[in-house]
Amino acid sequence: MAKYVDGFVLPIPKKNLPKYRQMAKFMEKLMKKYGALEYFECVGDDLNPNMMGMKFLKFPQLVKAKSNETVVFSFIVFKSRAHRDKVNAMMMKDPVMNDPKYANMPMPFDMKRMAYGGFKTIVNL
Repeated sequence: MAKYVDGFVLPIPKKNLPKYRQMAKFMEKLMKKYGALEYFECVGDDLNPNMMGMKFLKFPQLVKAKSNETVVFSFIVFKSRAHRDKVNAMMMKDPVMNDPKYANMPMPFDMKRMAYGGFKTIVNL
């Protein structure tokens, strides 16, 4: 069965990585509580690879990363798009998501430079 994936690419100030990791661990538990199959948060390691001289857009360029930032690539796996929509709807109704103490909490990254999308899998081994 083909799965569905939500993917994210975002710049993170390096000093905010511990705070982001804490937020990501919280989100992983919440997403899995409502049925997400897998949850990955990956921090950049080789962000300027040389692929035999080929020219291509690199992740830091994609999100306009600054010299004090790194890039995080994240993805969440679901059974299907309908399953993703159901999980997200249930998660957003969770009391913790509506707790006033989190209402004005600043994000540890610039959401305006985050890329996000939902993807149908075309190869799934």
